[in-house]
Amino acid sequence: MTPSPISASYTLADGREISIETGRMARQADGAVVVRMGDCMILATVVASKEPKPGQSFFPLTVDYQEKFASAGRIPGSFFKREARLNDYEILTSRLIDRALRPLFPDDYLCEVQVLVSLISSDKEVMPDAMACLAASAALAVSDVPIMEVISEVRVGRINGEFVVNPSRTQLDSADMNIIVAATETNIMMVEGEAKECDEASLLKAIQIGHDAIKQQVKLQLDLRAKLGLTTKREYIKPYTNPELEAKITEFGKEKVYNVAKAAMGKHERGDAFKAIRKEYEATFTEETALPAADAALVGRYFHDLEKDVIRKMMIEERVRLDGRKLDEVRPLTMETDVLPSPHGSSLFTRGETQSLTTVTLGTTDDELLSETAATSDYVKFILHYNFPPFSTGEVKMMRGQSRREVGHGNLAMRSLKQMMPADYPYTVRVVSDILESNGSSSMATVCAGSLALMDAGVPLPKHVSGVAMGLVAEGGKFAVLTDILGDEDHLGDMDFKVTGTRDGICGIQMDIKCDGLSMEVMMQALEQANRGRLHILDAMYKSIAEKREELKPQAPRIEQLTIDREFIGAIIGPGGKVIQEMQRETGAKINIEEVGQEGIIKIFSANKESIDKAKNWIKSIVAIPEIGETYEGTVKSVVAFGAFVEFMPGKQGLLHISEVSWKRLDTLDGVLKEGDKIKIKLVGTDPKTGKLRLSRKVLMDKPEGYVEPAPREDRGDRGDRGGDRGPRREGGPRGDRNDRPRGDRPQGGDRGPRRENNDNNNENNNQPTPEVAPAPQDNGNDDDMKL
Repeated sequence: MTPSPISASYTLADGREISIETGRMARQADGAVVVRMGDCMILATVVASKEPKPGQSFFPLTVDYQEKFASAGRIPGSFFKREARLNDYEILTSRLIDRALRPLFPDDYLCEVQVLVSLISSDKEVMPDAMACLAASAALAVSDVPIMEVISEVRVGRINGEFVVNPSRTQLDSADMNIIVAATETNIMMVEGEAKECDEASLLKAIQIGHDAIKQQVKLQLDLRAKLGLTTKREYIKPYTNPELEAKITEFGKEKVYNVAKAAMGKHERGDAFKAIRKEYEATFTEETALPAADAALVGRYFHDLEKDVIRKMMIEERVRLDGRKLDEVRPLTMETDVLPSPHGSSLFTRGETQSLTTVTLGTTDDELLSETAATSDYVKFILHYNFPPFSTGEVKMMRGQSRREVGHGNLAMRSLKQMMPADYPYTVRVVSDILESNGSSSMATVCAGSLALMDAGVPLPKHVSGVAMGLVAEGGKFAVLTDILGDEDHLGDMDFKVTGTRDGICGIQMDIKCDGLSMEVMMQALEQANRGRLHILDAMYKSIAEKREELKPQAPRIEQLTIDREFIGAIIGPGGKVIQEMQRETGAKINIEEVGQEGIIKIFSANKESIDKAKNWIKSIVAIPEIGETYEGTVKSVVAFGAFVEFMPGKQGLLHISEVSWKRLDTLDGVLKEGDKIKIKLVGTDPKTGKLRLSRKVLMDKPEGYVEPAPREDRGDRGDRGGDRGPRREGGPRGDRNDRPRGDRPQGGDRGPRRENNDNNNENNNQPTPEVAPAPQDNGNDDDMKL
């Protein structure tokens, strides 16, 4: 008989409900749950092997978060129409879960564990990444896989000065602080997020609010576990140990390791010295006294443990670091800008043995990055890529695309620098950081190098952003907070705490805790010490380049942005794109148009300023409104019997009647005007019926002396133009109702006398051939282009 699903739920302060259910889906996994809030549903499963692989020396945890496009009623846009490799957003969410879960497993647990988290139903207003870790932890809680504690994660946003737990997607758009906190019931485990220059006290308050919410979610998981009746975790095979061998290695190498640690050597020199101690110990064995294979495999691990123990005690008790620095001292800084001739901006930032070569490239709207999740599809115009080649650490490794670490470090640097990017900057900006040397804190070197390169490229950052990585060593109730940690200090320490910001506040934060917990007192000290380190680095950055370059590099493309009324977008594009294509062909500029609300945003892109100016003037002339009384230079487009049509602005034509060409009476324009002539005209009005524009050339000429206005013309030969100033047409038939036409004085009512027959004049007129009427101009229906 299939067991019934079991669930537990609780309600947030704003009335939203979060529920966890198990026993209905994925029942063959070691643990499986569905977490739900609104229409957002996340399925999390966990499976662990019963035994470790032979020779396994590390904990093989795999965490993958994936969003099913069907969850939002969408079909993937790839060629195969199926979900492919994880995108950056899914990788970043996977890392959030992994970094929070990994410290919860016992140190001697080496069985392979796979945690899979899938978004199976999407809600446009619910951010699934904040609930993914709750689902993963709940799946472990309802399984017998050994974990030491239950955890959860929440997002905390500050909207209009108020802190909100797990804000909606709409609320988050207006937040000035956005952080994710992971914790157990008693200890903070991980923090990551961004802010618009918040202070340290506000950050700590947000962390505390997040921890309070996490406690409720931990209780929810424990309630669900209690309903299942689970009280124990599975037994597992622990790795082989030899305490006697460990004691011998400690006795042999403790003093030697201490002397190397205290010598303030460089990274590779120190590593070689530690290896020499191990080789010296291994040389004490002969073929007869060689260690068994199982013990020989432990030698490297015990020497590593010895190095860790000696270095940590040295830092805590003697306040001495591996490279001889004080606890709050930043390594020597060297920074340069404009180091590469071709990129649009570049910098070389070196801090100790960590170095970043960073470039900035400026692009158009067409270069924006499409970022898709199941629920969203957005274009991103600020991009940062972080590359960590193996030579940066003196290693040989296969290069198989970007690692999750590279994606995570790049995202932290991007979120930090993005806080200072102007919202209306027209360029698409790509920052690339290539790590050339690495000995700790390369992501923070990327932030500093990126800020310098952006300034070098002329990007209008209002302030520099720098970053520093903090470390912590805690033991026996004592602790030491380290500024600008080395790679070894990160590896051997209890905390990696990265903080970025300006002189006025924090822009980004990433913290991972490896110990049992971190008190608010220690965290506050770490933040204050990080502030001093950040300001020290900023002082050096401002000396290198204090503000953005006034001019873009000669090789950098130029973009100018215009804002127009939305109604003009069609006129600029033209039928079938004819107008905008002609503009791009004639000017050599690239033109992008975007409709935003009631406005059109036009971006003109070219490496040639003259080309941009030409396109800009062309667009301005299209959107300009002709003003009656203004003088223009126009081009004769066509000549007809009754005048000429003149284009005096792009897309704007008017009629220059034959009577307005000259003060002299003209019967024809032959020899006076021809198609293509450039003439100056004045806009004198509009036709009251059609709205078409009326032009005059003669008003710009001196009136001849003694000029007398000609009498109205007797002949009607020019009536076919329908464009002269004839006054409003009478209603009725083509010539009006004959009964309404004036016939002079005639009796009103009564006998009006016999109707007159055609007189001689009438007969004469009737015998005349019908005058030839000139055809109306063919304006292709573009009447709107001729209206004011």
